Amino acid sequence: MQLKHSPVLLLRLSLAAALVHGQYIIESSSFGHGDRISPNRFGIPHWHVSGDGQTPPQLLSDKIVLTPPYPGNRRGAVWAETSVAQSEWTADLEFRATGGDRGGGNLQIWYTKEGRPRAETPSIYTTGAFDGLALVVDMYGGKGGSIRGFMNDGTTDYKSHHAVDSLAFGHCDFSYRNLGRPSRIQIKQLAESFEVSVDGRQCFSSDKIKMPAGYYFGISAASADTPDSFEVYKFVTSTAPGVTRELPRRDPPPRQPPPASNAGSPNNNQGSRHTSSDAQFAVQFTDLQNRFEKLSQSLDNVFREVQQLASKSESRHQDLSHKAMSNEQLSAMDKRIQSIESTLQGYSGQFSNIQSSLKDSHSTLNEGLTQHMTHIISTKTPKMSSFIIVVIVFQMLLAGSYVLYKRRRANGPKKYL
Repeated sequence: MQLKHSPVLLLRLSLAAALVHGQYIIESSSFGHGDRISPNRFGIPHWHVSGDGQTPPQLLSDKIVLTPPYPGNRRGAVWAETSVAQSEWTADLEFRATGGDRGGGNLQIWYTKEGRPRAETPSIYTTGAFDGLALVVDMYGGKGGSIRGFMNDGTTDYKSHHAVDSLAFGHCDFSYRNLGRPSRIQIKQLAESFEVSVDGRQCFSSDKIKMPAGYYFGISAASADTPDSFEVYKFVTSTAPGVTRELPRRDPPPRQPPPASNAGSPNNNQGSRHTSSDAQFAVQFTDLQNRFEKLSQSLDNVFREVQQLASKSESRHQDLSHKAMSNEQLSAMDKRIQSIESTLQGYSGQFSNIQSSLKDSHSTLNEGLTQHMTHIISTKTPKMSSFIIVVIVFQMLLAGSYVLYKRRRANGPKKYL
């Protein structure tokens, strides 16, 4: 018997293998990856929201505004209520910062041992001696923005330190203000390296940093007098690739007290061991069933999207086929082009004859016009002797007229007063 594997079946099997060995979201340290951030706009599950000032953080359906765009120093923060149990993890933050041309503020990502501090909305300049990691996004350096990394083992008081900026162990330039889109910061802690990337490019990394498990994540923001509004869209913490997801925490099954008469018998001890092993097997089987249900749901969603893409591509192909020209139309157009080329080739000889005729006419006209103008100038121009005679005669007439005028005036009667 031969088995025919359809493309859909192969796609489902490949996706199933990818999901089995892929990453798992740590729900207790994540928010914003579902349909809504807050189910009731009063809080985020597994997170504590706090603010400082008259305007607290604003919880919307798709984002949380830590510092609303109002004048004055605003502060807001969210802190996870559950620590991260994994030693290898990846944290993704999507946020947006908007404000005026001279707006100011900062955003901090915390991973600390103590979790939510007493001052629930700290910044790197106002916090005390924390134990853990802090990433700071602000306008430090005057180059359009930067992201810097700070670490502390609980012995350095940042609030009283004289040069907090000098304690950064890594930094890179990061233009994050007024981009019109969310920016992404990814923190990756693996067994052999620690890495921070911004919008898909590496910011800084180190193979000497190893953050321990059991720490808490937090996000805080602060604005200046000319405020920047920091909006957080999602914060997703996931396990490293290939790391098995932890089993959900369940209370152990209640122990059944053995009968008094058979308390020391070997059969009773064997039965208790079978009962505990059956309970563990039931818990594992339930978790495995939940995994397969989620896997099946994800595969169905992917299959539905593949079907939609296939229908869209088919409709596009049909539209292009209708708009495309047929073979008969292409052949007719080719014949027309060939006829135009042959006609132009027939006129090429006539064009050359006309060009040669124009050249001959031009040369003949140039030569004849030159000779004709020379002849006219030489024959029609009056001679110099005739011109001199005319001038002399004219002067003699003027002289005779003047003499006659003098004589008449002298012989005329004189008037006396």
